[in-house]
This record gives sequence, C-alpha cells and structure tokens, in this order.
Amino acid sequence: MMLTALGLMSGTSLDGVDVALIETDGKLVKAFGPSGYRPYSPAERNLLRQALTEAVHLSQRDARPGVLAEAERAVTLAHAEAVAAFIAQNRMRPEDIDIVGFHGQTVLHRPEKRLTVQIGDAPALARAIHIPVMHDFRAADVEAGGQGAPFVPVYHRALANSLDREGPIVVVNIGGVSNITYIDGNDTLIACDTGPGNALLDDFMYRTMNQAFDAEGKFAALGKADEAWIARALELPFFAAPPPKSLDRNDFAALKLGDVAPADGAATLTAFTAAAVARIIPLLPRRPRSWIVCGGGARNLTMLRMLRDRVGSATVEAAETLGWASDAIEAQAFGFLAARGLKGLPLSYPATTGVPMPMTGGVIARP
Repeated sequence: MMLTALGLMSGTSLDGVDVALIETDGKLVKAFGPSGYRPYSPAERNLLRQALTEAVHLSQRDARPGVLAEAERAVTLAHAEAVAAFIAQNRMRPEDIDIVGFHGQTVLHRPEKRLTVQIGDAPALARAIHIPVMHDFRAADVEAGGQGAPFVPVYHRALANSLDREGPIVVVNIGGVSNITYIDGNDTLIACDTGPGNALLDDFMYRTMNQAFDAEGKFAALGKADEAWIARALELPFFAAPPPKSLDRNDFAALKLGDVAPADGAATLTAFTAAAVARIIPLLPRRPRSWIVCGGGARNLTMLRMLRDRVGSATVEAAETLGWASDAIEAQAFGFLAARGLKGLPLSYPATTGVPMPMTGGVIARP
C-alpha cells in the first residue's frame, strides 16, 4: 500500500528544517511531492551551537539539562511551524498525510558508548500538527551495537535503482559530515561516513569571515590548498578504517590550520572534504563508475571540481542534474524511513552501520 509520507530533516550544518513529501510503499518511490524549508534564525542557530557544546557531557540520551531543554523546545516549535507552513502553501490538510518522519536535531553521536541523542519532542510535535510522527530512528541500531549512521542508504538505493546505468554508483551526501552509499545492483549496499563535509569549512567561514558558508565555493576558488596539511590530516586512523564507520560533526574540530590566509584556509578545508571522500575508493569492492553528489556540498562548485580531480575517470555530477531534489533528499529519506518503519522493514544493515543484523527502528507518536 502506498503511503503519503512527509519527511523532516534538520542536519548537522544547523541551517534549518527541510520538509519533503513522497509517495512510497517503503520499497519504491512512486512520486516526489513538493518540498519546503524553514531556516533557523540566528538566535536559534546560536542556541543550537550552545546545545552542541553542552551535549558533550551527556551520559543519558533522554537527559535535557540546562540549555538543552530550551533548545529542544525551539527545535520542536521550528518543525511544527515548518509543517504548518508546508501544508498551507500546498493547500493540503493534515489528514492528507499518513505519516511524518521526524529526525530531530542531533546534538551528540557516540556509538562507541551506545549513545546517540537527537533533540525534539515528537509527542508534542504530533499534537501540534495532528499527524502521526515516526521518530527516534537511530536508537535501536546503536543499542544493538551499530554505528547509528548513515541512515539514508536504503533511500539512496531506491533512487539509484531507478537510473538506467551501470554500477557501481556512489551517492555522496555532503552535509555537516560527508557520507557515501555504494550501490552495485540490488545486492551490494555499503555505506559509511567519509569525514568532514561542510562543518569545518562553515565554522572556518563563520570565524574568519563572519559568513555562514562559502557560497558556491567562490571564496575557496581564490585560495590555494595546503596539500601537505591534507596529507597529514588523512593519516588519522579513521580514514584507513574500513566501512561501516561514522562520525560526529565535531570529531575533527581539533584539526587546526594555523596562521593561513582566509582564502587558502577555505581552499584547504574544501580540498580536505573532497580528498576524504576519495580516500574511500581503495576500501570499496570495486572502483565506482559514477559519483552523485547531494546535500549542501552539491552547490559548492569548487568542491565538485576538487572531487573530480581525485576520482580518476569516474563521472561526478550534482544530484539535481538527474532530476533529484538535492536539498530535499535527506528529508525525503526520513519520509521513506517512516514508511519502512511503519511496515517493519529494515532501516539499517550490517554493511551500512555495522549492526549485527538488519534492524528496523523508529517509534511512533500519535496526535
């Protein structure tokens, strides 16, 4: 049975709430619906940055000390506003939507401690929007010993299998962290985080230029990447570890560029992201023939060029060129995962998160 599923995603880049509608049975995507976006205000973004700092001390996933409780209320309200605006703009009614997939805002991801924390009050959201809400997608995977990320691969596979092209295909999502899904037909699905996405670059731009990000990579294009620094950074044990593996947004925060010109720093961090993605190639079963880039990094033309320079003869293209809504893919994925969760289908697999067996997940909150 096809479901109308609305996915919500607030990513590690702290920019806002993505909203996307799909029709799916949890296996195939019958149709893409409209998508929307509700940006976080500067005050909300600052609150979330404070929450990230405080969350480092958490040892219980349901604890909300100090600013975390305030941040959770803000996240819940922002998502409720995002859904209300989406429904109004598209002349829909709450009863037109069967299920909402609500990821929440990740503030801590420590799978080695079997701990992953996403803030957002799903029961309060369900009451506010009058639609059932599926949430808490990662907890079961992490409790079972999985990495709890990445969680979008099953959706990437549904998208890639609709393309008429020879594999292997890699879908690269460059958000705050970068992750890949390696797809070779229906049988082989491998996924992992590859390293930093936009997080280091965004933080650098904010610190040095008071800008939220490097629009289209224009600033990095003015600088020169420090290849020696990148080579040293790639010697960190994470990069040689085989998939599956995952990261927290702040895992590379200790890497310091030193005293560099801002454009050179932006170029170095952009190239580091591209090099970290390409570093996965020797760890895959076969060399990919095509790379499809989605997430905020797909708009960074300098990052795309740097990735092309590092993947040999394979093609590198932005997801938009295939008719995929790059900005909406993660939100669509959580609509897709909500439908799978409702039907008891697996959300994660041993080769995507390292979980011992295929795991379903998600908890439903009803209005």
